[in-house]
Amino acid sequence: MIYTLTLNPGIDRELSVSEILFDHVMRASAWRVDWGGKGFNVSRLLKNMQTDSVALGFLGGKSGEMLRDGLQSLGISTDFVWVNGETRTNISIVAETPYHYIKVNEPGPTISAEQVEMMLQKVSDLAHAGDWWVLSGSLPPGVPADIYARLIKVIRQANAFAVLDCEGEALRLGCREKPFLVKPNHLEAEKLTGSTAQTLPDAIKTAGLIYKMGAENVVISMGEMGAVLVNQSGGWTVSAPEIQMRNPIGAGDSLVGGLVWGASRGLPVHEALKWGVACGAATASLSGTAIGTLPLVEELYRKVNCQPWNDLI
Repeated sequence: MIYTLTLNPGIDRELSVSEILFDHVMRASAWRVDWGGKGFNVSRLLKNMQTDSVALGFLGGKSGEMLRDGLQSLGISTDFVWVNGETRTNISIVAETPYHYIKVNEPGPTISAEQVEMMLQKVSDLAHAGDWWVLSGSLPPGVPADIYARLIKVIRQANAFAVLDCEGEALRLGCREKPFLVKPNHLEAEKLTGSTAQTLPDAIKTAGLIYKMGAENVVISMGEMGAVLVNQSGGWTVSAPEIQMRNPIGAGDSLVGGLVWGASRGLPVHEALKWGVACGAATASLSGTAIGTLPLVEELYRKVNCQPWNDLI
């Protein structure tokens, strides 16, 4: 089974405008609501790839009930820890010509120490050998920075696979517990290491630094340039197919979903990453916060190229 854990989920509300103007009232020409959070985005991608997953997280209040109902309406199984307060709402304002966006995320409800322990126990009860766990996103108030590290330890003790997509101290501490894979973007990788990752050669070197922190596989997503991978066998670059960019929000989550989709089927990580890059490109090519579909992903996958990197570090 594939599980996705989103500790700080939210309702994503997107407003479309003709142009973004500061200090003016803007009129939305369209709007949409999606059930947001990085792990939930992964579950949505997996559903579009005809693969089941179970979405976990902290939810609270009427917004939490709305999010739960929305995920279940998509056919995604859920298993939440309910908390006091209200699940956050995140707002995006998007202008398409020329393309610009503003995104504002609320902090989320405060989580108690007891509720943190409830989540750890839930993961311990659910984790079994061969399962895949995607741990992703920011930490809500009250959750300690070592939460992902503690979760990875529980998952590895069950002989399951942990995939971590977060940033900062939570990522650094998580790497120490030797997750199967970590996936920062290039800015998060730079912040973690103090090393640049603006080009593919630099990103390979930076991924090598993160690999030394303990993760078995390190993927750095590079947007339109694709992604890089470093593991015990060496390094790879995976190029992104050419697309018309419409909305990159959520593309990194789709990359993680596609990678786990491939790896859970027994593909080597560098081959699974090709599917991940195709999924990320598919999502980025769609308007709003829509998620790539299997036919579109299959079309783009044929245009993805994976190359070994012979001059690693």
